[in-house]
Parts: sequence; C-alpha cells; structure tokens
Amino acid sequence: MPACLTSESSEGMPKVNPTNRTNTMNPINTGLDRAKILIEALPYIKKFNSQTIVIKYGGHAMVDSRLKKAFALDIILMKYVSLNPVIVHGGGPQIGKILSEMSIQSNFVNGHRVTDEKTMDIVEMVLAGKVNKEIVATINQHGGEAVGLSGKDGHLITAKKLRLLPNTDEKMDKPDNPPEIIDIGLVGEVVSVNNRIIKSLIANQFIPVIAPVGVGKDNETYNINADLVAGHIASSLEARKLILLTDVEGVLDRDGNLVSSITADDAKRMITRGVIKEGMIPKLQCCLDALKGGVEKVHIIDGRKEHALLLEIFTNEGVGTEIVLD
Repeated sequence: MPACLTSESSEGMPKVNPTNRTNTMNPINTGLDRAKILIEALPYIKKFNSQTIVIKYGGHAMVDSRLKKAFALDIILMKYVSLNPVIVHGGGPQIGKILSEMSIQSNFVNGHRVTDEKTMDIVEMVLAGKVNKEIVATINQHGGEAVGLSGKDGHLITAKKLRLLPNTDEKMDKPDNPPEIIDIGLVGEVVSVNNRIIKSLIANQFIPVIAPVGVGKDNETYNINADLVAGHIASSLEARKLILLTDVEGVLDRDGNLVSSITADDAKRMITRGVIKEGMIPKLQCCLDALKGGVEKVHIIDGRKEHALLLEIFTNEGVGTEIVLD
C-alpha cells in the first residue's frame, strides 16, 4: 500500500492537488517502510474509531475476482480497527446478464431500467439473492462476519413509485400544459429508512450488506438506484462518511484532471456550467443530498484500484474526490 496516496489531510488544510501526484510507486523493501505506513494510518484509525461509514459497492470492483477479494479484506480491516462499515451494493451488469440469458430485453429511460413485474422478480432474485449472498460469503470467507439484507427486511426501506419526467423544459407549475410522466414500471425512490435493524447488527459487530430493493405501501417491490439508497441510509445513520465506488477516478475538471476536493457549492457550479455531465450528475446529487442529511464527508473513488477504500480512508492524500459542505 503506497504511502503517497490517501484521503483526508489535516483538519482545515486542503488536499494535495492530484495533478502533482506521481505514478511512480516505490516498492516496500524494508520493515521500516511498512512501519511508516502503519504509523501514517494511526491518526485516521483514532479519528474514525466507532464511526459508521457507508460504502456503495458497485462497478468493476464487483466483477473482478482480484478486486472482490481486496474489497472484502478492506472491509474486514475497517471492522477490526473499530470502524463500522455498512455496504449497499448495486448489480446492474449481473441483472443484465441473467435477463439476456432468459431472452428478456432490457430497456432504459434516462439511465433507469424499465422494470415490469417479470423483470422485477429477476431483479430481486439477482440483487437480494445471488449478488448479496456472494458479497456476504466473500467477506465471511476471509474472516469477517457479514449479514445480508434486502430493503424489504424489517421494512428497512419504504419506497414509492418513481415519477420520471422527460428531459424537457416543461414545468409542473403549468396546469394547462403539464409534462408527461414517463412510466418505467416498478422503479422506486426512497420514502424512509427504518435503521433499527442496521443499528442492531452494528451493535453486535456484524457487517450489514444491503440490496437496494424497497417495499411500497401496498407491499409492492421496487427496484431502487443503489447510490440513492446508500445516500439515504448514510443520512439515516448520521454516518461519518459516504463512499461511492465507481469506474472513474472521481470528479474531473474541464481538462480531464481529477479534482481532489470540492465543496458542495463548487459541485453545483460545475454541474451548471456543464463541466460535470451525464452519469456523474446523479452521483453528485446523491452526494449533495447526503451532506444536507448530516453526513460529514462524501467520497467518489475509483473502485478499479486495488484497496482503494484503505487508501482513501487511512492515508494522507486522496485517490478520488471528496465533497464537503464548505
């Protein structure tokens, strides 16, 4: 684990500009080098002792066997040094693969999978069954104690149907010309989080692993974006951090350089000016909502990097982008 990479700098100090980073990795040749890395981690271990950190697990890190093992070991280490990791996972590629094998076509609207009842059955089977249990099994295999949950367990996630508007300039406040509501089926949004079951698992030293499936008022099942679920759960738990693992370095500026640290206002300006676009916009909106909900810091990091979680949390210079309120 290279000593030159990390997450937070000293309080009140800006993070090192990532454009000054070097790609040269010095090999760890001596016991002293290893000791220095452990000493570097010590203040962060103290700082985050007993704190809850919500991790959205998705992207390439979920399908590469080497990265899956590295992720499990990162989570176990976090638990052993008295942090409380809570995992919310995605599973889009796995769902798409099963649907394809069953000759069921996947359609998307504004990034959302159109989900009829038949598709929802498969989504729930893949997310709450196959993917969730594989993550739990991998963590437990390497010495952790993880427990898998669906948002339907203990009414953990109450949801309602997502009302999706088209990408137009039409406004809801024009009663004579209301915008069309696009029906994408059983795709939901979070109404509330009942975090008692999560807190109970944390209190008993278990690692919760949560599938982003919610339940409606009439007991209908909803497929919910995992980023949004992670943000709501982080706010509900008043988590110290929310970390989103992605398949990109983090937030990039107009020239394609990684932005190491930005405020919420900076992020909003970058969206307005078109610097941040496409799939990063909903991720950043999720981050901003989590900050408003009481989460102290939010991080978007590259899950394709081995041990990215440890590098972001326990070292001095970030591997992704951190977003703070001010």
